[in-house]
Amino acid sequence: MMRGRLRAALLAAHLYIGLTVGLVFVLAGLTGSFLVFYVEIDRLLNPELIVAQPASARPASYQAVYDTLNARYPERTGPWRLEIPLAPDRPVMARYYKPAETAHLAFAPLMVAIDPYTLNEVNARFWGAYAATWLYDLHYTLLMDRTGKVLMFLVGMVFLITIAIGLGLWWPSASKWRQATRMLPRAPSRKRIYDIHTITGFYSLVLLLALGLTGVVLSKTEWIKPVLDAVSSTREAPVLVSAPTGRESIDIDQALAIARRTYPDATLRWIETPDGERGVFLVRLRSPGEPGNRFPKTQVWIEQYTGRVLHHWSGLRRPAGQAFLDWMHPIHSGEAFGLPGRLMIFFSGFMPLVLWITGCMRWRHKARPRY
Repeated sequence: MMRGRLRAALLAAHLYIGLTVGLVFVLAGLTGSFLVFYVEIDRLLNPELIVAQPASARPASYQAVYDTLNARYPERTGPWRLEIPLAPDRPVMARYYKPAETAHLAFAPLMVAIDPYTLNEVNARFWGAYAATWLYDLHYTLLMDRTGKVLMFLVGMVFLITIAIGLGLWWPSASKWRQATRMLPRAPSRKRIYDIHTITGFYSLVLLLALGLTGVVLSKTEWIKPVLDAVSSTREAPVLVSAPTGRESIDIDQALAIARRTYPDATLRWIETPDGERGVFLVRLRSPGEPGNRFPKTQVWIEQYTGRVLHHWSGLRRPAGQAFLDWMHPIHSGEAFGLPGRLMIFFSGFMPLVLWITGCMRWRHKARPRY
């Protein structure tokens, strides 16, 4: 009797969570599919982001790009982040993290695209004010800023619980395993809908669990780190300062050269300029074998006046807890496994929609009396 009541309670929980919170799962899945290729889609929507590469011209120095930004935005005296283009037809993407216009938001930098050959500004937008980043915020925070991050953490936990309940309710006996994992030909429509629902869930289980887990960790990493530190350890970015000595700051290209010498086998990804006269350069690189491509974890902190390396760490040699965190975004976006991985994540984003539609149809079948 107790077992029957437990199963009925789990069925009800799976049903009502799926019909209600399941809509957020659907939204997260569809927007996540878009975000797998959001940089490429943004370039298609904004053709000016595809720059023409002159036959004989070389890209300007990154110091020249920074000088262009300072001349164009003299009032923005905080740090900039310059992202190294991943292809010759891409601009240098610069982020100003602290614009006064969006200071009330947790994250909404000014995004400026500079043609590396002509030093012309080709695009300037605030994060969240254009399609690609608006959808990013919809996926990450439901457009509710800090509150949305907490909500998405909770939704992700409910998503994982719902998957576990569904898997437990479906799990067949050993003798029925083969029948439960394939579509039966010429099955009645009700059975076919049930099969689509359960088989879709089963074959996408690993991907859905991976997306749910990584989404939970990424939404509130600061809540997960203490748990990891209890069994291993994670990293905290060092608090470092430069000591003004009357010298002029080294330029960006010198800082990049110092970072290259520190990790000669790594590829540059971006540089953050110092925040004021006591700030430091932060250069991020990708060491061969790192799972993240656009956001790798090899980092070098450089004193802005002397060029001395104050601190550095590899994206490969790190504690187990930090390695776990470093894999979260590359798995969530699929880039850890190249284009095949990105395509898998893209298609898996449609699975919550399939599950929700077939779940609604199953609910309607059960609610409608048979004649």
